[in-house]
Parts: sequence; structure tokens; C-alpha cells
Amino acid sequence: MRRTVPLLLAAVLTVVGLGAPAQAAPTTGFRFVDIAAYQGVVLKANVIEPTSAGRHPAIVFPSSWGLNDLEYLAQAQKLAEGGYTVLSYTPRGWWQSGGEIDTAGPKDMADVSKVLDWLVANTTADVNRIGMAGVSYGGGISLLATAHDTRVKAVASLSGWTDLVGSLFGGDTRRLQSSALLGFAAQLLGRPSVELNNMLADFYAYENVEGIKAFGRTRSAATYLSTINARRPAILMANAYGDSIFPPNQIADFFSALTGPKRMELHPGDHAIPELTGLAGLDNAVWTSTRRWFDRHLSGIANGIDTENPVVLKSLTGGASESFASWAGVPATTRRLGLGSVSFFTGTGELGGSPSSGWTRSAEINPDTVAAGGLIMLSQGLQALTGIPPTAWIPGVNRINAGVWIASSDSGLKVRGTPSVHLRVKPERNEGTLVAYLYDMDWSGTGRLITHAPLSWRGGAGSYRDLDIRLPAVSYDVPSGHKLVLVVDGHDGFYLDDNDLFATATFGGPSWVDLPIR
Repeated sequence: MRRTVPLLLAAVLTVVGLGAPAQAAPTTGFRFVDIAAYQGVVLKANVIEPTSAGRHPAIVFPSSWGLNDLEYLAQAQKLAEGGYTVLSYTPRGWWQSGGEIDTAGPKDMADVSKVLDWLVANTTADVNRIGMAGVSYGGGISLLATAHDTRVKAVASLSGWTDLVGSLFGGDTRRLQSSALLGFAAQLLGRPSVELNNMLADFYAYENVEGIKAFGRTRSAATYLSTINARRPAILMANAYGDSIFPPNQIADFFSALTGPKRMELHPGDHAIPELTGLAGLDNAVWTSTRRWFDRHLSGIANGIDTENPVVLKSLTGGASESFASWAGVPATTRRLGLGSVSFFTGTGELGGSPSSGWTRSAEINPDTVAAGGLIMLSQGLQALTGIPPTAWIPGVNRINAGVWIASSDSGLKVRGTPSVHLRVKPERNEGTLVAYLYDMDWSGTGRLITHAPLSWRGGAGSYRDLDIRLPAVSYDVPSGHKLVLVVDGHDGFYLDDNDLFATATFGGPSWVDLPIR
């Protein structure tokens, strides 16, 4: 079956005009191999090479979570036609590869080294010109590999992660939909280890939190930042603004701390959506950048990608991509919009002006409102295809269960970077969660979701506390005639919130939204 599917796929690609370009270099075609990895586990893999003599730069693709080494056939074909030896493999615990899922842990890192050993010994790969790339799980493994094997000189991490702890517990709030999706895929298509099963059980029970975080830190590139900077591999990272599994702030933070050759691209969509069409062989901006990145840093082709601005943002509202010299330089300034007192009659406060004190507004935060992040992969994924984000009718947000603040007029704002919300809150329970949503509202009251994030607390009931919610990064232009809206409630299907049945929170001032703008 592993041999029949790629032959059929290659035939289909050729029929629809997506096969080899007219001037493509000849290749060996795909061959399927078994690789003896760490502790004797056998990994399934495929290899394609140029037929030209001599050693070639090489790319290694670990497959995504739940997929196998057939995932990258279209891109492997293109790279081989461009002069690369390309090896794709299925990580341990998935499909026909042996062992149990290690979740990019020490065994997976040992496997990477074994795969590279096999690559150098059995192909035309040049040991001094090896890169790694992948989507999601494959991107995370590739980035981590730069800290564990010095032979990895360049990486393209696409929809990967840098901080697994932040992915699990961002804002001290557990991610429900993403963890459930990953756990379901592992049970259906792989062989989860006892460690992974125990970790997921503890995660849902809210037990052994420090043990889970230690599990995550071992599997986070951010943990090995000093080692990666010392080795200076060329690192390309591309993610989506609406990535519901690996939100983009961790990518921007890691990118900013890198000192070697680097590039970061952010696109509309959800997890693995920006690069999806490229896996089918279609023209795709992310995969074009990936091939250019390797051409420069492995093949030595002076294509200019290393002299371009390294931060590339594709706007959520359309238009040409923008580039910047650094992530810190993306916003030209920060505008602070104060949260004003809430009207007794309308239940709505004004967003704008200087932050003020002397006002309060209570909300029963356990019931949900129409403000929502949507469904994982689907809602933000459709935005990338249709341009339509998750929406909410702002007049329909129940003011008994949420705080709502509307700007008098903020059309024309170009939001670029990481917005944040500062809330002065008095919780009535020791444990609780708030979710902040930033909307762009049109004349009809329909709000288009710009970005959202949760924040949870434990302890401190009955007294005011300051909560700072860092919203995911965006590039968004507010159209003429529209207004910005901040909604804060206590529940969203994305998250496992800590609110009980009678949870209540009192908002007060000074509170505000900080908007990075150009």
C-alpha cells in the first residue's frame, strides 16, 4: 500500500499539470526504506534523489502528528528536481513505524540522529549541507533537532511550536479542543506511550501540573535557546495568526531571541492551513519561501532571501504582504484605549480615552455568551480561504454575563503586533477564568473576531487584582466606519475554564487595551 499510493498520486499530479516542470532535473523516483533507529525501533521512510553525480544538499522531513511519510511527496519531488536528496520518515509510534509516540522527546531526538546517520551512509547527501523541515509535529521536531545534532544546518518549521508549556497552559488556562484533537489522533492512528497517556489524564484532572510542564519544557526549543544560538542554524518559521494549537506569540518571542540567520512569516488561518495547498503540489507562498530558504543556506544560491526584511506579515484583511526588519519594529506606536464606566441602562462601556477609576461592573461569568473563538481548525481555517473570521452579533452579547466596551470610532487603524488587555478585577471565587475578545464591529452590530485569549487565576478571592491578557499577534486593518469592541466573558469552548456554577467577577478601573498600530 505504501508503494501504490505515491505512484497513483504522482500520476494524478501529472494529469492536472502539477508534475515536474519542463526544466526540472531528473530524479531517481521514490524508493521506500526501513531505518533502524534508537533502541532498534524501525522507522518507515521514503527517499528521492537527483540522478546527477556527486553529493547533494539534503532535506529531512519528519511527518506531522497523525500522518506518515507520504505527506511530503509533492514537495519532496520539487526539491529533488531542484538538486536535493530528500528523505521523509514517519516518527516512532505512528502508522507502520515501530515504538510508541514520544511527543518530540529524547527518543525522537535520538531517532533524528539515527536517520541522519542512515542518510549520509546510504544516499548522496552531503553531510555538511543537511536541512530539516516539516509541518506541525514535523516542524517542531526539526527545530528541536538543531539543539541535538550539529549536522542540521538549516530548518523550516511550519506551524510548529517553540514552547509546549505555553501551548498547553497559555494564560494559565488549559486548552480543551487542541488537546482533545491531539489525544484522539494519537489513539486512532498511533501507539501512545504510558507517559503520554498519563500526562493527558493528569492534564484533564488538573493534577501533576509541574510534571506536565517538565514534560513540555523537555520538548520545547525555547529550553535550548542558548545552544541553538551558539550553533547558529538558519531558521525559518511560518505560522498562522489563528493557530489554535500553537498560537503565534511563542513563535514571535523565540524569533526575537534568535541571533543566527532567521525569518518569520505569519499568515491568516489556523493550524497547518497556510502551507496546506503546498502539500498537494499547488503554488504556495510558505513552500516557496521554504525552498528559497534552503537554496540560500544549503545550496549557496544568492537569491536575496537573506537580505530581505526577515519579518513577513500577510494581513488578515487582505492586501500585499508587509515586511519589517524586526518583530519589535512592527508597530510604530502603541495606543492605549481606556475602559470607561458601564452604563446601567445599556450594559456597555466606552472603549477609548484615558483609563479611569471609580467605576465597577459585575458579571456572572460562568454562562457562555455569543462571543466565541469558534471551532478548532475550522473557523480560522475558513478565514484563510474565504476571508471571513468567526463573527458575533455584539448587541446579542448578554451584558449580565460579560463586560462589553465599544469605541466611538476607531476606523482606519492598522493594528500590527501583539495587543494586550489590562483588567482590574475582583473575583468572588478563588479559581476562575476570563476570556478577552477583540472585535471589529460594522454598522449592523456584527463583530468580526480579530483575536482572543484567556487568563486564569487561583487564589485571591474577594479583593481586586490586576490581570494582564496578552492577545495573539495580528495584522489587521479596521475598515472605515467600523468600531473596535472588547468583550470579556468567562467561557469559551476552546478552553477548560476554572469557573464554577456561581462564578462572579467585578470589573473596575483603571483598565485598558493596548493596541500596537502603524
